[in-house]
Amino acid sequence: MECEPEELQFLGAVGIARESVAILRAHRPLYGRIAAAFVLPLSALFLAHIAISHALFTTIDSDDTALDSSSPGTASQDRILRRLAADWSALVLFKSAYLLALLLLSLLSTAAAVFSVASVYSAKYDALTFPRVLSVVPRVWRRLAATFLAAFALLAVYNLAAVAVFLALLVATENGSGLAAVVFFPILAAYVAGLVYLGVIWHLASVVSVLEDYKGFHAMRKSKDLIKGKLRTASAIFFTLNLVFIVVELAFRAWVVQGARHGIGAGARLLLGLALLALLCAVVMVALVVQTVVYLVCKSYHHESIDKSNISDHLEVYLGDYVPLKASDVQMEHFEV
Repeated sequence: MECEPEELQFLGAVGIARESVAILRAHRPLYGRIAAAFVLPLSALFLAHIAISHALFTTIDSDDTALDSSSPGTASQDRILRRLAADWSALVLFKSAYLLALLLLSLLSTAAAVFSVASVYSAKYDALTFPRVLSVVPRVWRRLAATFLAAFALLAVYNLAAVAVFLALLVATENGSGLAAVVFFPILAAYVAGLVYLGVIWHLASVVSVLEDYKGFHAMRKSKDLIKGKLRTASAIFFTLNLVFIVVELAFRAWVVQGARHGIGAGARLLLGLALLALLCAVVMVALVVQTVVYLVCKSYHHESIDKSNISDHLEVYLGDYVPLKASDVQMEHFEV
């Protein structure tokens, strides 16, 4: 890495992005293989999910329209109802398979990226190979899965609470309450800010799960403590990356999935789809490296430096054993600023 450990604490959003890109450029062969093995399939799966979901919903809408125009109790209506049941079953099965595959590829991508960046940080890149990364990834995915489930549970509770609040505001507005309309947008802004905060905690907790002896809600709490003092920087980075991610998704929907409606030919849609796939793959790869750099920046900011020799020992894969960092392995050093 270009920055020394004690210098990482001074990096802002631009500095973190520059450091992440420098890591990717300096070790292109390794990250190219990681991207091809995990990130590219993950990106392709996401875009394919958009296209297939659109096709399935279009079929369901068509059957719903046909059902509305059919006569009750007729054989035609029975056929449409059976077709609708089959359409919804296909949609549920597809969504379930998609979520499982997305979770698996996300966990594998995160584990590979975090391990490789930590190896670069510990000056063990010369001993790091893609097969070694592959051998480590399966040994940490369970820890990441536990953290994912914890984050998912928190997000579910948060969103359910938000739905309850917005429904209460809607009922109050319909009953003629002027105050409900006034506070709607501030509450909406607070909701979005809360989502960004939980997203930052989640991403950082994923790194904690790989590099330290924490998982699940313990990793989330550790992440919450680490992000203090660097929350604005991390939020700005992840908000920007998610914004680019959303733009790519909307562009794919408009130009590729629904491009025929706008007169875009099949060949042009194919080229646009490949270009957006490459862009999405690059964004995801950068985001995976960024979250590890943010972790190192937060450790440096709190004057917690993981000793390079210790992290190197724990990142070694010897006879198939992987041991996450324990609290005793984290060396607390106070830097004079």
